[in-house]
Amino acid sequence: MASLLRKRIVSILEYLFFLGLGLLLLWLSFRNLDLNEVWVDVVEAEYSWLFIALIFAILSHIARALRWNLLINAMGYKTKVSTTFFAVMVGYMANTAVPRMGEFMRCGVLSKKEKIPFNALFGTVISERLFDLVILFIIIFLMIAFQLELLGGFLSDVFGPLIESTFNNAGTIAILILSFVAILILAAFIIQKNKEYILKRPFYLKVLGFLRGLWEGILTIHKLKSKSLFLFYSALIWLCYAFMVYIPVMMLPETASLLFIDGLTILAIGSLGIVAPVPGGIGAYHFIVKAILVELYHIEGNAAGSFAAITHAGQTILNVGLGALSYFFLIFLAKKQPPLNE
Repeated sequence: MASLLRKRIVSILEYLFFLGLGLLLLWLSFRNLDLNEVWVDVVEAEYSWLFIALIFAILSHIARALRWNLLINAMGYKTKVSTTFFAVMVGYMANTAVPRMGEFMRCGVLSKKEKIPFNALFGTVISERLFDLVILFIIIFLMIAFQLELLGGFLSDVFGPLIESTFNNAGTIAILILSFVAILILAAFIIQKNKEYILKRPFYLKVLGFLRGLWEGILTIHKLKSKSLFLFYSALIWLCYAFMVYIPVMMLPETASLLFIDGLTILAIGSLGIVAPVPGGIGAYHFIVKAILVELYHIEGNAAGSFAAITHAGQTILNVGLGALSYFFLIFLAKKQPPLNE
């Protein structure tokens, strides 16, 4: 009981820390802006462009559900696209409140609904997330390669101090890495010495079963019958993301002159704000997107802050609204779909 209480306290403190970090970044983003000017932009923005962008956001979520279905089917289970879509949206809603909780939530609700092992579903999510991470790195690389003159100075200013600090503390980092390796070796030695005892423990069998299911889910991409369809859905997801980021620039006169490739740059670098471990990307997204618009494209600060605030709010409202409706449909209205191997 005491151990569980400590874990909960640590989780709460961790959440409050990252929430505080997000709020700090939010304050840093808007502290030197004229909030009256920002409010005028918010009121007078052409929201029809935002609504179109949110349609592309929904299309990306549908494509993600279709892609996830391919991975689930590869394990011998069958789910409806609607059910998978509802689970995906529940996950996005959860991520708005608690970073990375969405992956657990969407696997949890779908596992409960369709009687598919949670660990297998979570393995498929890890697999698709790793694939998306590779795509993101490719986009970032291409944006830097094709806009080296534009992005070189910006990235140097942002990441230069971090790199310099890393090299200055190389000794400390080396000690930490060696300590981690030593702990792993010690753990492996202890496990080997107590192998017979551990193999008889029920906990070991549960952990082993979980890891096997997790690994099976991770390997589902290799088992796909239609890898080309998986690639098509992946390309569709990121194309929708690109339009979702670019189309809202039409909302404000100050950003309307930006090109599609500028939208890709905002997508590539701005995604780092979304994946940051702060609730819903709050603060981190605003800070990065505003910096991109001001430093790279010389957009006036108030307009840059307004753009970041409007687009983040639109995405948040969509994810929370659709997520809540999806949870309702998934729990109360959707019928159970028996898996193929039952």
